Amino acid sequence: MSENSKPWYKKYEENVPHHIEIEEVPLYKILDDSATKYPNKTAINFYNWDISYNELLEKVETFKTALYELGIRKGDRIALMLPNTPHYIISYFATLKLGGIVVQVNPLYSKSEIEFILKDSESKALITLDLFLEKILEIKEKVPTKIFIVARVSEFLNFPLNILISIKNIFSKIPPIPKDFELFSKLLSTSPKTINVEISPKDDVAVLQYTGGTTGRPKGAMLTHYNLFSNVKQLLAWTTNVDHTDERTLTVIPLFHVYSMTVAMNYTISVGGSLVLIPKFELKEIIKAIEKHKITNFPGVPVMYNVINNYKDIKKHNLSSIKFCLSGAAPLPVQVKQQFEKLTGAKLIEGYGLSEASPVTHANPIYGENRDGSIGLPLPSTDAKVVDLKTGEELPPGKEGELIIKGPQVMKGYWRNEEETKETIKDGWLYTGDIAKMDEDGYFYIVDRKKDMIIVRGFNVYPRNVEEVIYKHPKVKEAAVIGIKKPEIADEVVKAYIVIKEGEDLTKDEILKYLRENLAPYEVPSEIEFTNEIPKSLIGKPLRRILREREEKSNI
Repeated sequence: MSENSKPWYKKYEENVPHHIEIEEVPLYKILDDSATKYPNKTAINFYNWDISYNELLEKVETFKTALYELGIRKGDRIALMLPNTPHYIISYFATLKLGGIVVQVNPLYSKSEIEFILKDSESKALITLDLFLEKILEIKEKVPTKIFIVARVSEFLNFPLNILISIKNIFSKIPPIPKDFELFSKLLSTSPKTINVEISPKDDVAVLQYTGGTTGRPKGAMLTHYNLFSNVKQLLAWTTNVDHTDERTLTVIPLFHVYSMTVAMNYTISVGGSLVLIPKFELKEIIKAIEKHKITNFPGVPVMYNVINNYKDIKKHNLSSIKFCLSGAAPLPVQVKQQFEKLTGAKLIEGYGLSEASPVTHANPIYGENRDGSIGLPLPSTDAKVVDLKTGEELPPGKEGELIIKGPQVMKGYWRNEEETKETIKDGWLYTGDIAKMDEDGYFYIVDRKKDMIIVRGFNVYPRNVEEVIYKHPKVKEAAVIGIKKPEIADEVVKAYIVIKEGEDLTKDEILKYLRENLAPYEVPSEIEFTNEIPKSLIGKPLRRILREREEKSNI
């Protein structure tokens, strides 16, 4: 297929380019540029504490100097084990300016998971909150990390919140900070110095983004400055018709997740917008923040929009400031999309990405045609195709195979893992591991993960398809579908976990009758389990792996 014959180009919105020119510059240029253009604009809002772009850049330069004086040099890995607080953004850009590599660490990881990442990345320093100190003290002697920097949430809170948090910490189980640990607040009082570090954007890694490890041990995707800067530019090109003049982004998805790092933080900073940081999704707090700050941009995951949709008092609130929301990390059920758009007047568009691609590769048009169940079209300067699982040959529209992607946002490779890199990147193409199909107009559809596919009597059953049908039932709030191996029949069976909406009654017979009317016989779940909740990751992605593990344990 020639470059000019890509079917998706004719579905691009007016003014959205097919290809973009991308400068070879360090990623931190987005902050430098916005601080020059909008020095007095609010860059960060954190519980009524505002930090302007000029102040943010000053803090970044100060912290950069402090890290340098602690011995951090170009290429050193700096682990950030932080929630959505100003400490994260300051540490992130200070590390990049030194030529260091940000290692993303989920603070909710177990001690063994944290230990693995620190060892695998050979992180020289770790920056974290006192709230997570207990975990760190238990693994401190087992990891190569030599520099530990501890921050406190109260450092960026106004009175009386700062006092209340400090008092709460005194009476909590937070251990005292060891004398050989550095204090974030003290480092921020360092006198900034001019430190010049040469960055080669296409070669130098900016971030090690560890994958979830669902297919084995976690792997660190090496995202270069160029990869990440490219993805920001691609998002800006895709949102050409959006007014970026006064962007206010609700940032509740954790910044240590690649999706939030790019779609919330880097994108917003690149347009001189304001990041409204919220460390945890609490429904009433989220609604209050949207109204108070007149949020324009709310990147999220389907479960967040679904929770808002189902809030009993939602019609008492005004959420009309939201212009658009890019939904990622998990499939967006059609019912959730339609209900949220009706409720807010916003454009809720489904996109697609993965850690290995910085992460966004596809999105539905903001103001153009959205197709239900589709992840949309490849972004500018991105190529994509569906290939046969066995032969690797490109498949025609409508045929299901593996989605592969090529573009400037595709990672350099996996950290110190050449074998996995060769398996994942072939001839410049990133093999995603997702089963997909493309229609005649270039809209792509994720059918499911290769590893989640269920084989029933020789037929392929895709959990997402079954979940979509279940979600359409008016009494269903959430659903997750997995395959269970049944040795006695040498086959798998489909099992559905269902959360019923509050105040509703739903029987197994009722839901099965509905499913038999809307699914192929082999797709209908053999087992139904009603549950109070579906296990999810911190960003709200349903964890089918946990459900499978539960089933395996119950069958022992």
